[in-house]
This record gives sequence, C-alpha cells and structure tokens, in this order.
Amino acid sequence: MRQQLWLHNLYSKSLQKSGLFYGFPPPHKLQKLYVKNIAEQHRHMASQLKLVTNQRKINCLIVLTGQRDADVQTIRNVSLLVGEGKLFVTGKDVLVRQCCEKASLSNEHHVYDIKQQSEELYSSALLVLRGGDLLHPQALAMFSSKMPILTAESVTYCDVDSMDKSGKRHLAEFYPDWNPDLQLSTGYVKTGIVIEGEQIIRRLLCFAQQHNQTSMMALWMSELYLSKSSVEVNHIEYCLVHQTLAPVMQWTRELVKLSHHPINISIGGSTQNAKISWKHASTPLVSLIIPTKNAKLLVQTCIDSIVSKTTYAHYEILLIDNNSDDPEALEYFESLQKSQSNIRVLRYPYLFNYSAINNFAVKHAKGEIIGLINNDVEVISPNWLGDMVGHTQREDIGCVGAKLLYPDTRIQHAGVVMGFGGGAGHAHKYFPRYHSGYLHRLVATNNFSAVTAACLLVKKSDYELVNGLNENDLTVAFNDIDFCLKILTLGRRNLYCAEAELFHHESVSRGTDDTLEKRQRFENELCYLQNTWADIIDSDSAYNSNLTLRFENFSIRE
Repeated sequence: MRQQLWLHNLYSKSLQKSGLFYGFPPPHKLQKLYVKNIAEQHRHMASQLKLVTNQRKINCLIVLTGQRDADVQTIRNVSLLVGEGKLFVTGKDVLVRQCCEKASLSNEHHVYDIKQQSEELYSSALLVLRGGDLLHPQALAMFSSKMPILTAESVTYCDVDSMDKSGKRHLAEFYPDWNPDLQLSTGYVKTGIVIEGEQIIRRLLCFAQQHNQTSMMALWMSELYLSKSSVEVNHIEYCLVHQTLAPVMQWTRELVKLSHHPINISIGGSTQNAKISWKHASTPLVSLIIPTKNAKLLVQTCIDSIVSKTTYAHYEILLIDNNSDDPEALEYFESLQKSQSNIRVLRYPYLFNYSAINNFAVKHAKGEIIGLINNDVEVISPNWLGDMVGHTQREDIGCVGAKLLYPDTRIQHAGVVMGFGGGAGHAHKYFPRYHSGYLHRLVATNNFSAVTAACLLVKKSDYELVNGLNENDLTVAFNDIDFCLKILTLGRRNLYCAEAELFHHESVSRGTDDTLEKRQRFENELCYLQNTWADIIDSDSAYNSNLTLRFENFSIRE
C-alpha cells in the first residue's frame, strides 16, 4: 500500500525544510497579507471605539527580562499609555531595584515594586506584559471595551505580533479562543493579558512572587486551568501587543513546575511543545467499532495493526459486516471470531448508512469508551489508544481524534476547522508529517471544534446523551462533525491528540461521490450542516477570523 515509503519520508522532510508545502504562501506574500490585515484591524478598532464612552482604569505589571534596553523600552511605552493606572514590575530583586531607581532618577512615570502592593492594585484591572513588549496605542481602550461588565472575575488576552527596530510589524500570532490544551502543550498565551477581580489578582501576584521569570504568565494560565478555576477567559482577535524580543522559553522544562497536578509531562513532537499524559486510576474497556463491506485486505491490515502494535490491552473489536458478499472476506471475518476472543462480528443487513451502523454497534458495545474506527486506517504509534483513552477519561473532554496520515505520510487529518468550503475542513491538510504547523498545533495536542470519526474516541455515556450519530439526515457525510458539535453542547471540549498517529487510506473501500445521486446526497447533507450549525461555521472559536477559510493552511485571510 505504501511503495517506497522511505522516499516519501525523505520528500516530506525536504518539503518541511524548503517551506514549499501545500499552498502555503512564502514569507514576502504573508507580510503583504499582514500589512493589509493591519489596516483592516485599524478600521475595525476605530469603529468599535467610537461606541466606548467610558474607559476603565487599568494598572500594568511588567515581568522584567534582564535585558535592560528592552525592559526600559516597555516601561516608557506603557507609561505613555497607562493614564491614571499605576505601573508595577516584577522579576529578580536586583532587576526590580535597578528599574525602580532608574525611573525615579529620570523623573519618568513612577514604577512600583510588585512586593509593595497597595489596595488600589486590587480595585482595578491589571494588564500583564513581558519586558520587550510594546502596546498598540489603542490597546488599553480595546481591553476596556471587551472586558465583561457583569462578571466579577475575568481574564482577557489578545493576539500578538512582532516588531523590528524600524517599527515594522510582522509574524502575527492569531490565536484561537481559550484553548486549555493548547496552553498546556505550548504555553501560547504568555503576554498581553488583563485580569480583573480582587481575588484572582491576589492569586496572580502570589504566583508571580514564586515564579518571577518571563514564562510566568504562560505558567499561570496553565495553572488556572489545572486548578479547575471557573474564571471566565475571553479573547480579543486584534494584535494589541508587539514583541521586540524573540520569546525564549523551553516550555517542557517550565511546565514541570506544575507537576504537582495529576499529569505526566514530557517533551512533545517539537522542542517548543510538551506532551501531557493524564493520571487515571482505571483502564476502562474500549469498544472499537469497525464497519465494513467486504474489503478483506483493508480490514486485515487495520485489525492486524491494532492487535500487533497497540500497547493498551483493554479493548474489544466489533467488526460490523454491512452486506459483505465476497467469500474470502466472509471466511476471514469468521476466522477472526474463532481466533480472537476480544473480536466479535455483527451483521447489519441493511442499506449503507454510516450513522445507523455505528448506532447499532454502540448498543452491542460492552466498553465504557466507544472508538469509531474506519476499516481503512492502520496503526503507526503503539501508544495511540492509551494516549487517546487518557484524554477521553477527562471529565471535560468529549471527542478525541487522532493524527491521520495519507500513505505518503502527508497530513490527512489533524483536527477539523468549521467554515472551510462553507462547511468544514481538515486543519493542516497535506502538510508534511514532521512539520510543527501553525502555533505548533500540528505537533501539539489541542482543542478543535470537531475531529473526524475515521478514528474517534468518546465516552459511551456522552454518545448516548446526544443520541449518537444522526442516521436520518446524515447517512454518509458530516455525521461525525454534527456529532462532535452536539458533544460541545454538553459543555465538553473536543480534542486532537497529536501523539496518536495512524495511516488513513481514505475512502478506499466506499469509493467517491461521483454519481448524480451521491452528489445530491452530499449537497443535502452539507445544507443540513450549514443550517443546523450556522453560528459555529460562521465563527469557529477554535480558529481565528483573521485566518483564511479558502485553504486549510492557516494563512492570513485575503
């Protein structure tokens, strides 16, 4: 199935180094797109700020880096914008002392040591920056306009970019809305954060005195999630902070400081991200459901790879035979039941309906966790199931999907973004296997609105709560997307597990939608998805409206 795989791997690695992977614009074109985007952001901000009648007071805390010129530049920039707010600094004692003395001698805006806290500090919102960061002139007004009025405690963060010595802005980082698993994996929210509420500010300042390095805010945002805080986290899709220093953060080493939580932390798929494994007391039974019609070789490859490579042992396989008529396939299916005690073959003697087949199988499943598995996948990483089960067991996680590769090792699936093509599409599709992706989201486990059911795990209880897959309106396409979005309504978050890797020989057994009847069915199912989930298609919280929906490559929107 994968002739000359070594050659494909070499090709993929060469693509990664060259940057010429599928459809991604070169740096000069990206910069042109961003210049256009900056102008668009400016117009939108000006329009929104016309409606602001009363700007709220915001104090500022700067985490010093030890790079004196950069720290001083940030202090001077903020002092011109902070208005009635006070300016605080934190960091190593000697840096704080030097900084405060210099500001006092030069008659600049007064700078306070965070250890000299006053009650005034808790009565207003607090913006946290790192030394070397510069504020957009309208940053405080935008933060003020976006902070929730009715919420006592909140955290609000913004997108960021970089600024060179000539003042040119570039390398925009367009973040998703609050994405706890991306935070744990990469520490993506690390500066430009406004905190409001006395108790949460006190918690932050206590944390800052224990962790006074520049990674402090990335750690604190991770701690916020791990401690199960109910504080509201908001996101502003504007680049309100400009970084003049390249962030230097060995995230795995930093995150280990939070290892008192029930997690194991190790190096992830790149030097910039961590792998998080969750500690659980139980190893639940997983029911892996594999529908098929004939396709002996595909099924054999799939099941052999599961049986021979999977390290997580507590699973059963339910092979659902949908009207197979190939004698060799039928003979093989029968032999499976006789040779493997944890494999059952169930007959589904009706017309093909992917949703109905899986709903039928779930009723016969014995496991606490359901695994929807295509017959054309093939295991690569031995720990795939254990990694996915560990996430599925988390109470706030719904569907867990895997990294799926085409036979030539390019990316087939790494999470689903709503809005592509007016419906949904696969993030980073066709990227090389070894590429880290946008914001490291290809190699980092993180949250997406949906994942594909070619390899999807979910608690059986959640499956039943949303009445499974929609077998009336979505018989073939988009049933997995619809299912994931229904799971979101339970208050769960869906997850792409970057460490679970499998090949996906996509739709080899079923074929393509190349007849008039199939095309009409596809159009009907797309219309159902668009009508049912219009709000999420219009604005996917796991994506960013500054990014394109024309391609699946995270380029800036044209």
